[in-house]
Amino acid sequence: MSKLPNEHKFTDLSDYGRPLARIIANSLKETQFSPIHVTIWFVISGLIAIACILTGNYYLAAFFLILKSILDAADGELARIKKTPSYTGRYLDSVSDIILNLLIITSIWCITDIHFAFALLAFLGIQLQGTLYNYYYVILRTHVGGDNTSQVFENKVPRALEGENQRNVNILFKIYKYLYGMFDKIIYALDREAATSSNFPKWLMTSLSTFGLGFQLLIISIFLVAGLKDLIIPFFIAYTLLIPVFIGIRKLLPD
Repeated sequence: MSKLPNEHKFTDLSDYGRPLARIIANSLKETQFSPIHVTIWFVISGLIAIACILTGNYYLAAFFLILKSILDAADGELARIKKTPSYTGRYLDSVSDIILNLLIITSIWCITDIHFAFALLAFLGIQLQGTLYNYYYVILRTHVGGDNTSQVFENKVPRALEGENQRNVNILFKIYKYLYGMFDKIIYALDREAATSSNFPKWLMTSLSTFGLGFQLLIISIFLVAGLKDLIIPFFIAYTLLIPVFIGIRKLLPD
């Protein structure tokens, strides 16, 4: 199942793992494994990748980073296949992502001579990139009647869906807001008008998908394997400069 109706689908360069994610999800359809279990698996995969980075096993690190990206898509696929969407899973997924992102960038900083301030800038840049992509993507899904687990504005605790605990939703929502709130506010301040726009052409979304987490992990993997670990942090700092470019292009499009 897709997050978008067929006529609105675009080529998502960050979603290269979706075919394998669907295979994994379908293989788990009739089992007791839940989307939460798959989320835990991608956290474990991410932690293994970090350990591999720190120990210089860059090929293995790349493998587990890509596996993490595939499993990150598989938990949502399994939720849609089993028809068990949940805010618990949605927020746990996002909270796990941002913590792993920080740990991944920190591990790369540990194996380079780059000042930690630049590592922090790279982390902030990665999060702003992903926030802009998700902001436009959620707006698009909202306008065309796609998946609605994520909302354009996450301002209040949602009511727990069938099968999940409201207390868990409350706790994870607060953590989510604490970790992502600053990034959401920055992106919204840069492009408030996007929330009421309905024009997000496929070419723009495909270009913007290079800001997606899957593509970011792919870039890190390629740089590690190519022996370019010292360029990872500078790359993401520089790539963040494209944020105003994409916003400017979006603003020039007619509604």
